Amino acid sequence: MEKKKSTAQDIEEVLREIGDKIEELIQKGAEASADVKEEIEQKIKDLKENKTSLEEELRKGKEMLEREFKEKKEEFGPKIQESKGFMKEGFRQIFLGIKALFGKK
Repeated sequence: MEKKKSTAQDIEEVLREIGDKIEELIQKGAEASADVKEEIEQKIKDLKENKTSLEEELRKGKEMLEREFKEKKEEFGPKIQESKGFMKEGFRQIFLGIKALFGKK
């Protein structure tokens, strides 16, 4: 069965592909003429800057999601514990009702 990829994994994969393309351009730039070489070097520089900013945005996004998850978990934790108590008490009452119903025969 195929695992589902998270959005962060998809973005990381794209960033790896960008890195591979940058390396490919570097190799082609080494083989190119002076005019084309200068243009390729500028594109490489631009791509590296964009990749760096994308990585930073990804890191910030991950941190924000982790922080929000932690806050929500802390917010709902006591409510979940309280609900567990109510649920246990409900099952106990149902069990006592069934016991009373069938125990009197």
